[in-house]
Amino acid sequence: MRKRFFSFFLGAALCLSAHAQTFWLGADISGTTELEARGVQLRNAKGEPRENTALMRELGLNAVRLRVWVNPRHGFSGEDDVVRMALRAKDWGMAVMIDFHYSDWWADPGKQNIPAAWRDMGYEQMRQALSDHTREVLTAIKQAGVDVRWVQVGNETTHGFLWPMGRAEENMRQYAGLTDAGYAAVKQVFPRAEVIIHLDGGCDPKRYDFIFDGLARYKARYDMIGLSVYPYWDIDAKLTASWQETVEKATANINRLWQKYHKPLMIVETGAEAKKPEEGKQIMAAVIAAARDNTGGHCQGVFYWAPEAEGHYPLGAFQQGRPTAIMEAFTEQQAR
Repeated sequence: MRKRFFSFFLGAALCLSAHAQTFWLGADISGTTELEARGVQLRNAKGEPRENTALMRELGLNAVRLRVWVNPRHGFSGEDDVVRMALRAKDWGMAVMIDFHYSDWWADPGKQNIPAAWRDMGYEQMRQALSDHTREVLTAIKQAGVDVRWVQVGNETTHGFLWPMGRAEENMRQYAGLTDAGYAAVKQVFPRAEVIIHLDGGCDPKRYDFIFDGLARYKARYDMIGLSVYPYWDIDAKLTASWQETVEKATANINRLWQKYHKPLMIVETGAEAKKPEEGKQIMAAVIAAARDNTGGHCQGVFYWAPEAEGHYPLGAFQQGRPTAIMEAFTEQQAR
């Protein structure tokens, strides 16, 4: 009954969003089923057992992001796994973002490995393989009865993807062509879904100009610009000297990108140090407030990356299987 109530309530809210734009507060919880397979039990702040999607909804989030790998070794983040998680999101009335990595494992600015099954393909074959994979996964989600609101064609493609075929510095034309093939495939299945191009280092205008000028030059289509905004990594890379500077520069970049490209934007990844939860809450509150209140409505939401992650990853938002104060920033903002 509670699931049906939340689903009905948020469904009504989504219908109204055409008149009053929803600000999306989400999380990438792609690692959920792997945690479950390892026997990890998540709990809310009161210690009550919760499935992760249900817990995110309880914390006030209204969307989830799910990554897709082509042929992952253990099946996690493969097609069947993504459909399973998308159905959970639907049950809790949460909007769904699908993030295609176009790799068998992690893809990010430091690695964009071609899936093993695609390695001997030429450019046209790879465009077709990318198109087929995108369409197949989205069709499976659609046939399961789940709507998809956003689709990322690539993950943190600051240097392109499917290297070396689509490495942007050497092969911008091919990166743009592969991206456009993904766009076309998305629209064949979900015509109303917004296609996102996602880069890291949201505080750094140069990398955004490089990619989006290149996509414009070769007429690649997309609907939205996605940013990663991580003060922790920006300070580590010496892009900024403080979390406040990251928030300030990322907000300025969002406004600049809107003026230059006239595309809506979304912070599709962010995070703070789990071992500093009170500071993390302060950081996340500042990121959300800046995105919501200081961008003229052009930034449409903020997604935390892997809040449930612990131990091996420093920027989760849980300790001992329970949400820390970091997630209160989302709960309190959603309550506004």
